[in-house]
Amino acid sequence: MGKSHFMLSLVVVILFLNFVCSFSMESPNITTDRLALLALKSHVTSDPKRFLATNWSTSTSVCNWIGVTCGSKNLRVTVLNLTGMGLVGTIPSHLGNLSFLSRLNIMNNSFQGFLPNHLANLHRLKFINLGNNKFGGEIPSWFGSFTRLQNLYLFGNNFTGLIPSSLCHLPKLESLNLGNNNLRGQIPVKIGNLSTLKTLHLGTNQLSGQIPGTIGDLLNLERLRFSENNLTGPVPSSIGNLTFLSYLDFSSNSLSGALPFQIGNLQNLEILSLGINSFSGSIPPPIFNISTALMIWLGFNQLSGQLPSTAGLGLPKLEGLYLELNELSGPIPTFISNASNLIFLQLTNNSFSGTVPDTFGNLKYLQRLDLGHNNLSSKPSSPVLSFLSSLTSCKSLEVLIFDDNPLINGELPVSVGNLSASLTLFYASHCNIKGSIPGEIGNLSKLFWLGLDHNDFTGTIPATLGRLRELQDVDLGSNKLEGSIPSELCHLERLAYLTLTDNKLFGPIPECLGHMVSLRNLFLGSNSFTSIPSTLTRLDGILFLELSSNSLNGSLPTDIGNWKSVTNLNLSDNQFSGAIPSSIADLMHLTHLSLSGNMLQGSIPASFDELISLEYLDLSRNNLSGMIPKSLEKLQNLKYFNVSFNRLQGEIPSRGLFGNYSSQSFIGNKDLCGPSRLQVPPCKTDPSKSANLLKYILPVIGSVILVSVVVIILLRSRNTKTELPIQENLPPLPEWRRISY
Repeated sequence: MGKSHFMLSLVVVILFLNFVCSFSMESPNITTDRLALLALKSHVTSDPKRFLATNWSTSTSVCNWIGVTCGSKNLRVTVLNLTGMGLVGTIPSHLGNLSFLSRLNIMNNSFQGFLPNHLANLHRLKFINLGNNKFGGEIPSWFGSFTRLQNLYLFGNNFTGLIPSSLCHLPKLESLNLGNNNLRGQIPVKIGNLSTLKTLHLGTNQLSGQIPGTIGDLLNLERLRFSENNLTGPVPSSIGNLTFLSYLDFSSNSLSGALPFQIGNLQNLEILSLGINSFSGSIPPPIFNISTALMIWLGFNQLSGQLPSTAGLGLPKLEGLYLELNELSGPIPTFISNASNLIFLQLTNNSFSGTVPDTFGNLKYLQRLDLGHNNLSSKPSSPVLSFLSSLTSCKSLEVLIFDDNPLINGELPVSVGNLSASLTLFYASHCNIKGSIPGEIGNLSKLFWLGLDHNDFTGTIPATLGRLRELQDVDLGSNKLEGSIPSELCHLERLAYLTLTDNKLFGPIPECLGHMVSLRNLFLGSNSFTSIPSTLTRLDGILFLELSSNSLNGSLPTDIGNWKSVTNLNLSDNQFSGAIPSSIADLMHLTHLSLSGNMLQGSIPASFDELISLEYLDLSRNNLSGMIPKSLEKLQNLKYFNVSFNRLQGEIPSRGLFGNYSSQSFIGNKDLCGPSRLQVPPCKTDPSKSANLLKYILPVIGSVILVSVVVIILLRSRNTKTELPIQENLPPLPEWRRISY
């Protein structure tokens, strides 16, 4: 019994001693972690949400601090997650004492400065995310010693220098993101050593040179992004080895050469982004057979040739096809409509020809169709644009652009009013479209931009446009529209841009336009309008006002100065008469003013010198008289000045920018004078002014001469006395005379 009691006591003592020993061993370690974190807290200069200030307290356990996780076995800090706390500060070297740390995440803060070398001690790290901070300097090479590291995110900082080759020796690395920094130099050839890598993001840096062929050794790669660098040369054919790749982005570089056919091997690819480069040659047909593709962007290159006739058959999931700004030609394949999930189709700025396929109507999910700047035509057998009727089946269509296709040459069908209720932009300029604008266009209630300029439309402006209350921009310029501006347009309370230039419109400009306070640009030039309503000067937010080449008459509005914001004002080639209102000097933002080709009289207002922003002033072909104000010499931005063919007189100003103007600026004013280079006679001196001047100058000249004579006499008299020889030094007269020379 005694022996058992003794043994039990011994066990208790041993357990107690073991507890005490383990406590004494662990206590300094967690203390070290606490001191390291308190050092970090002391290096934080801004804690806007007071996460650390209110939570990281010495009175509570480190393992309970916000953003801190401790291991269950050793009670050491294993995770530090301060993401998105808005912290500002630097990283202390003490952080390198968190020797059990496996995850470090301080993304989306404003930490700055260099990374301390003491962090190289954190050999247990598997996950590092320092993204979206302000760290600078070169990426430390000691990152390459973290053999357990699986994820390294350094994106969105100010790191400079080269990509350390040591990063290419991380045997377990799965994600490497160095994007959005200022890294330069070439992509390391040894990048192919990262055999476990799944994500590689080096985009938005200043990397140069070629893409190394060893990129094809990353057989587990799923996401690859080198966009927005200065990379050159071709895409290596080894890219076709990356059969797990789902995301490939080499856009915005200077890559060139032909696209490798091996891209077609990437049968898991969802995103292919190669736009804004210098690729040439034809598009490899296998690209159109990547059945997993969601988006293909090859725009802004020099690709040529025709699209394969079967394009679309092998793209059942495709949502976006972007081929804009290339040199592609031939017909648009009708099978493209087999890509039934297509949402965005961008074919603008190529040389596609043939008719616009009616099969586009099969694209039920289509939201944007851009066919602009090609050589497309309409069906010769149909007087109307039948493809527009087919598009009425695309109930999600928001943007429809087919401008600058001069061969389309048909009429808008009445069915244009049945296009998608979601349509916001309809742009069909430079297409030789004939006939009238259908009134049914007023059914497109969500439309905010309507561009039908530079066509052959006839008839009147449909009053139904007044129903399109979302309209902000209407351009019907350069057509053959007749009649007056319908007052219904004044119902468009959001209209900012109205262009009706170069039509056959007539009558007075409607008074109600003056109530459209949202108007910023109003272009009504080259029509036959007869009068400006007094209400128009209420448009105090107008920026561009173009009323040239009409039949506007009467005086210029005296309250023209109300257009406080106007920068460009063109009232040329009308029949305005009377004087130029002095209030025009209130247009302090005016840069371009043209009043030429009218019948304006009186003088050029001297107050023009207050138009300090003025760059262009044309007052030619009027009946202006008087002198050119010398105060205009103050206008330091006035690059163009023309007062030719008026009745101006007197001296042409010579200072400031007037020294740059040619004779063409002043021709046709017979009473102007100035330097011969302006092909005008020299300015004569006024005799009466000369006489008055002499009356004051002659007495002054006489006084100066008199004083000068007196001074000269005095000086000569003084010199004579100074030069007389002293008498006692002279020899006797007879002896002096005997001296021979």
